[in-house]
Amino acid sequence: MAADTQGTRFDRRKARTRAALIDAARTFIADQGRTDVSIQEITEAADVGFGSFYNHFKDKTELFEAAVETTLAEHAALVDELLAGYDDPAEVFATSVRLTGRLQRAHPATVRILLHSGTSYLLSEHGIAPSVLRDLRAAAADGQFDIDDPELALATVGGAMLGLLQLLEARPEMDAGKAADRLALDLLRMFGLTRKAAEKIVSRPLPELSVS
Repeated sequence: MAADTQGTRFDRRKARTRAALIDAARTFIADQGRTDVSIQEITEAADVGFGSFYNHFKDKTELFEAAVETTLAEHAALVDELLAGYDDPAEVFATSVRLTGRLQRAHPATVRILLHSGTSYLLSEHGIAPSVLRDLRAAAADGQFDIDDPELALATVGGAMLGLLQLLEARPEMDAGKAADRLALDLLRMFGLTRKAAEKIVSRPLPELSVS
């Protein structure tokens, strides 16, 4: 029993150290837009020993990749949680766009990391891309969306979403909610919905997005 307890404590301590390193990397990206930092700077920011870095990551590249992947996974989990109970694929798609657009004001650090990752997030299995692709396919299968290539449609959505987030980052006075809703409306219409049908979906209330 004592050995098991000691092992559990060691595992918890190891997990805390890894999390601290990832959080430090995310802070460098979100607050300073930097990845050109030394391992010494990272471990000092994480408040862990220099030598412990290599118990978790082989180099800085692997750490910053983990930091981005963690952020992508958190974004996907947040949207999935907020969309629980939605069953119409077109509404699920539009709502994910509307919520993600609002992230820039509610979770700015997350958005800065998403922007740092660029279009590579479209190919990541850790982020929202697999869910959006699923929703695009489902909406096409039931005849709501007129799209021949869901993966190409995903690339279109991803590029538009990154563009919106970058615009909101540059223009703090811009109404993120209105901009996100407009983008969702335009995407719905591009994928085949009538203006009336698209406006009906985009006018529906959103689940509450917490502010960090």
